[in-house]
Amino acid sequence: MTHERETDQLRQRRENLEELLALKVPVYPHSFDRTDTVSGLVHAHSSKSGAELESHHDQAATAGRVLAVRSFGKANFLAISDGKSRIQVYVREDGLSEREFKVFRLLDLGDFVGVKGRMFRTKTDELTIWAVRLEFLSKCLVPLPEKWHGLTDIEVRYRQRYLDLIVSPNARHVFETRSRILGAIRRFLDGRGFLEVETPMMQPVPGGALARPFITHHNTLDMPLYLRIAPELYLKRLLVGGIERVYEINRNFRNEGISKQHNPEFTMLEFYESYSDYQRLMTLTEELVADVARNVLESHMCSFGDQEISFKPPYARQSLRSAVRDALGRRLQVEVTQNDLRDRVAVSALAAGVGLEVAPSDGPGKIVLALFETLCENDLVQPTFIHDFPTEVSPLSKQRSDDPDTVERFELYVGGMEIANAFSELNDPVEQRQRFEAQIRARKDGDLEAHEMDEDYIRALEHGLPPAAGEGVGIDRLVMLLTNSPSIRDVILFPLMRPKNEE
Repeated sequence: MTHERETDQLRQRRENLEELLALKVPVYPHSFDRTDTVSGLVHAHSSKSGAELESHHDQAATAGRVLAVRSFGKANFLAISDGKSRIQVYVREDGLSEREFKVFRLLDLGDFVGVKGRMFRTKTDELTIWAVRLEFLSKCLVPLPEKWHGLTDIEVRYRQRYLDLIVSPNARHVFETRSRILGAIRRFLDGRGFLEVETPMMQPVPGGALARPFITHHNTLDMPLYLRIAPELYLKRLLVGGIERVYEINRNFRNEGISKQHNPEFTMLEFYESYSDYQRLMTLTEELVADVARNVLESHMCSFGDQEISFKPPYARQSLRSAVRDALGRRLQVEVTQNDLRDRVAVSALAAGVGLEVAPSDGPGKIVLALFETLCENDLVQPTFIHDFPTEVSPLSKQRSDDPDTVERFELYVGGMEIANAFSELNDPVEQRQRFEAQIRARKDGDLEAHEMDEDYIRALEHGLPPAAGEGVGIDRLVMLLTNSPSIRDVILFPLMRPKNEE
C-alpha cells in the first residue's frame, strides 16, 4: 500500500466516523447483548440444509469484526469474524431501520458490529444471517494489512501481535495449542499427586541456574532484588517443608542474548519429587511428553521443519562424555578416550582442533559441555536423553557414588534443542556450601553466570532435604515443537523487541 493511498484510507475512515457521530450513533457502546458467537453459530448450523433452517426459524444475535462488505443492487453482504470462524450477513435496506442502513453504508473493514436475525442459506448454499438489527460496536481507524500471507516483514507480527491474530488463523492456532499444552501438563502432574505452587519472582539472591540476572531495587526496603532465573531453590525448600511432590509453571528472566531459541523472558515448568532420582525422572519425562503430545496432537508424531519426530517412548539415552567422544572422533579422525575429556590439557587441545576457544578459567567439565553444545546438539532430532554431566557445570546436582567428577543429571534434546534439564538433588549442606564457594571463585575469575552463595538455602538443607530429583522443562521450546514453529518468538505472544523509532 502506497503512503498516499494509506493516507486516503485514514481520511475516509475518520470521515465515516464523523458521519456516524452526526447520526448520533454510539460509536463505542458499552456492551452488546450477544447470545451466540460466530464460531458457535457455524458449528451449530453448518450441517443444516436451507430447508431445515427455514422450518426451524433459528434466530441469532452475534457480533464480530467486519472482514468484507459487498453490495449487489438491493442485496448487500457482510462477512464478520470472531477470530476463529467467519459468517456471512445478508443486509437489505427494507429489512433495517433507516439509521441502521446508513450505519451499514458507513462501515469500514475492521469495524466491529452486532447483528440480530434469522439463519438461512443463500442460493449459493452459504450459511448466512438475515439481519433485522445492525448495531455499530467499535471503529477501526486504520486499514488492516492486505495480502498478509505475502508479507515478508515478520517483525510486524511480533511487534503488533494483535494484527497477526486478526489476519493470520495460524497465529491463533499456535496460542490455542500452547494453552492446551499447559492444560495437559497440569492434568498429568495433578493426576500423579503433584501440588502446583507459586514462588517469588523477585529474589534477594538469584539462584537455581547458571545465568546473568536482571537487577532491580526495592525503594522502601532499600535493597537490591533480582528477577528470578529459576524457582528451583524455593521449590526445594518446600520439599524440606514436607511437600513431597511440587511443581510450578513460571516465568523466568535471564539477562542473555536473543536467538530463535532464546528470549530473555520465558516460561518453564519445574517439578520436584521426594525419594526419586534422575533415572526415575527420565521415565516420568517420557510419559509426560508423550502424554502431552497425544492429548494435543492426537498422535505421537509431529513435524518440525523437514523432520518427522516421534514422541513414543522409550527415548534414546547417551552419556554426555560418550556423545562428545564420538563426535570428536568423527570430526578429527582420532581416537578420543574418556580420560582425555577429564584432563584439561588434553581436552583443550581437542577443543582447539575443532576451532573452539576456551577461557583460562574453564575447567575440563566446562570445556566438554561447550564441545557438546558445538558438535552434538543440532544432530539430536529424535527425543534423546543426554545424561551424566561433569560436576563442574552442575553445582546443584548430586554426584555419582562411583564417580565424584560426574553428577546424576540429564538433559532431554528434541529437534536439536534442549527441552528439559533434570538431576538428582544435592542434599548435603556441607557439599552444597563447597559447590557454592567454587562458583564464587569462578565468578571472581570472570564467570558472570556463576552461582551466588545462598545462606538461607543451605540453612534449609541443614533441616534435612530427603533424597529427591527435580526437572525444568522449557515450555516455549516444547510449544515450538508441537506447533512446528521455527522461532521462539512465534510462540510468545509479546516477545522482547528492540525499540523502533517511529515518526
